Amino acid sequence: MKPLAGQRVIDLTQNVAGPYCTQVLADLGADVIKIERPGAGDDTRHWAPNIGEAMSPTYATFNRGKRSLAIDLDHPDGQALLASLLRPDDVFVHSLKPGSAEQRGLGYEALAEGRPGLIYCAISAYGTSGPRAAFPGYDPLIQAYSGIMSVNGHEGLPPARVGVSMVDMGTALWSALGIAAAISQRKDSGRGCRIDTSLLETGLAWMTNPIANHSASGKLPRRMGSATAMLMPYEVFQCADGQVFIGCGNDRLFHKLLHGLERSDLAGDARFATNAERVKHRDLVHDTLEAATGRLKVAQIIERLEAQGVPVSPVHDLSQVMQDPQIQAVDMARPLDWDDGPAQPLNAIGTPIRFDGTREFAGHLSARVGADSQALLRAAGMSEARIAQLVHSGAVQI
Repeated sequence: MKPLAGQRVIDLTQNVAGPYCTQVLADLGADVIKIERPGAGDDTRHWAPNIGEAMSPTYATFNRGKRSLAIDLDHPDGQALLASLLRPDDVFVHSLKPGSAEQRGLGYEALAEGRPGLIYCAISAYGTSGPRAAFPGYDPLIQAYSGIMSVNGHEGLPPARVGVSMVDMGTALWSALGIAAAISQRKDSGRGCRIDTSLLETGLAWMTNPIANHSASGKLPRRMGSATAMLMPYEVFQCADGQVFIGCGNDRLFHKLLHGLERSDLAGDARFATNAERVKHRDLVHDTLEAATGRLKVAQIIERLEAQGVPVSPVHDLSQVMQDPQIQAVDMARPLDWDDGPAQPLNAIGTPIRFDGTREFAGHLSARVGADSQALLRAAGMSEARIAQLVHSGAVQI
């Protein structure tokens, strides 16, 4: 099932947030045309490690399922060309700084004129208004600015960034959700709209619970590593050969945990009796439980606690992740298909949605900058002579 089949998306984004948004749309069936700068292309093509000419794993995994059209948008002919290629019902996504699209004649008002069905999605760092609206920003900058870093890491150590691009990828999902909603409402109204999302707004959305707790208590949250201030135990524990995460969301589960660790003798200790007391005596509870887990191997703890119905998980590294039978069963990792690709297949992770049991996966990669330029311009009715003129002027790369 491809719910967005027949929908064309013009993707004027780079790095992670915008490309992941449009990649999700490609998995859902959209025809995504990625606009790249002639020569260098998307910045992520040059991120380490290199796996081919102007190719990195980051670029490959966020830009599969798209066609590459190389247009110089600083060239007047390039600006006019892109505007001329837009259809009345296209989706147009860009991640230019606020004002930059307008300077190139690619603002919403200019493009929506004569295209009432156009859906226009602008992704920015800090939003479209305010003193930092024109500033660029990357995922870790927004993790710092939105407060995410202030709650991540360990007490007494510097704040830490989350090790994945959660702000970028979250912004991508809000953008894709907004686009899907706009496509749905357009079926009734016949009209498109402008959608604005930003990394900062996503960062604040991820901070919903800490902000609410701070509003209620006036207290700043502590950095607690893998733990949470609300529950105990709800964190990582060391084992004889690795680590496990144990999560007890209520007192009933905690008593089952004690039974599984053969420490039911602690049930009568008032400091362990309720979650409130365990939170108050957090260090004691942690050290006592880790003394028990530290004598056992990960597999032993998993077996014991799962038998009791206690939520527990091994802390996997990536080699363990990709070989785990449950992860293999959900079938998220698929090999990419591209000309002149590396001898070692590159696995990409699919979109975590199934329709009627099927996960759609757009796995072809246009590896070269402008690989599809000539075919796309021909399909748009452009003559060979005009294409040659655009290439000669530097407005287009084929």
